[in-house]
Amino acid sequence: MNHSFMFAPGKMTSYELLEGQNGEKWRSTELCLCISLANANNLGLYMFLPAEICIGFSLYSIFIFSGIWLKIYSSCFQPKKTIWKMKSEQTETVSLGCAALHDRKPGYWKKEYIFKQIALVKTRVMQLVKPVDPYTGLPCKNKEAMKASGLSWIIVLKDKNGKEHVMEEANLSFKDTSVTILWYSTDWPCLDILSTLKLFGVIPLLPDQSRAHSKNGPRHRSLIAEYHLSNLTERSVEVGADKLVRLFCLNSGLVVALWKAKNEIAFVMTSLHYHQLFERSTLGSATVKYALPPHKPLLDDVDPEYGLHDYSVHLDMHGRSCTYLCGTFKSLSCRKGRVDEYLKLTAVSLKDNTKHLPLIGTPGLSWETGVFKGNVKDCYVMDVTLLDETGKPFWCFSAPVCMVLSSKTSGLYDYMGRIYTTDYADSEGKVCVELVWLEETKEYFIVNLVLYVSTKKVNDWFGTNY
Repeated sequence: MNHSFMFAPGKMTSYELLEGQNGEKWRSTELCLCISLANANNLGLYMFLPAEICIGFSLYSIFIFSGIWLKIYSSCFQPKKTIWKMKSEQTETVSLGCAALHDRKPGYWKKEYIFKQIALVKTRVMQLVKPVDPYTGLPCKNKEAMKASGLSWIIVLKDKNGKEHVMEEANLSFKDTSVTILWYSTDWPCLDILSTLKLFGVIPLLPDQSRAHSKNGPRHRSLIAEYHLSNLTERSVEVGADKLVRLFCLNSGLVVALWKAKNEIAFVMTSLHYHQLFERSTLGSATVKYALPPHKPLLDDVDPEYGLHDYSVHLDMHGRSCTYLCGTFKSLSCRKGRVDEYLKLTAVSLKDNTKHLPLIGTPGLSWETGVFKGNVKDCYVMDVTLLDETGKPFWCFSAPVCMVLSSKTSGLYDYMGRIYTTDYADSEGKVCVELVWLEETKEYFIVNLVLYVSTKKVNDWFGTNY
């Protein structure tokens, strides 16, 4: 009775049982056959071999796989030792393998390859994000850096039984200061059975510039946000609707759209501001969000109004496919005597009509699925990037907001029309926008834009005590 398995690539060692079970003796013969190590294991060949042969088989399989990773490593990175530069390919494989493999623990070359690949991508990305836009204080080439790193985003829906449903990204829209991601599917799980939704940044562990990043390869997940979906319509804010869907906004700007007909998920959308997006999308773990390093204030005991002046804000209003306004407002300040719970920074004043701005087009948030598409009117994404006097990002967000018709009418001589307001608030501040609709020209004008920044945030940032 013969039983065989591969002991080296391209060769097979045949073990023949010469005597019975009480005193087994084996004779080995090399055959020029090939089956995989996995097949040998699946065939149960270990059952028929003596213990010392099984141990040898396991050790040699580790040796072979380490050799494979060594060859992958050496083909990608320039070797440092002269022993790697031999003329004979066969001699190189054997001599290098023996020399390098015996000096290293199992798995060493696999780890080295992965770590070096990640380091190369990180270096390339860091070079791309070095140039900074003076208007936004953010890297100029965010889009290129994201593509170079293979960064993407997924959402994981967990039902009440603990089963996870993974949704890969379906559509990306890059703007000056944010990226908007929309996931759609025809196979969403039933909303009633869902408990949580998690947003992850995902980056490949084996980046390869020669081909598209594979979703089936090993990837690292970094938790960005987690949302509870129970009682969604009661616990969240409805920011808009059209004839097909209703949009519900959860904390941190995530939108869940529900079909009007059956109250089930139509699509999920979020907008992520570029500020520290790479860190949040890559440096966290699958269970813990990345903790931003604490800011160290730069103290100034000379300026009596330190931290109250020379702010600038970059505002972007868009609806995924269209941009309605993109502009920068500089030299924003607040007098010391008017500091209360918030610092009031006025970018556009009702009284100064020279700074009133028209929007390009009519605001609306566009969406699409595999079958349907639409546009939710009076709803858009607001990107705010507030910079301090040194040009560093101070307060940044990207969030869906809605325009609400106000009960009051315009008292301005130049603008006679309906007034709409947009309000946003989080733990660090508030934004209030007033718009007037001009029926004659069919356009909106921003006549008031005010930012309210938390005084506590100002004190923490500048080391002051207002």
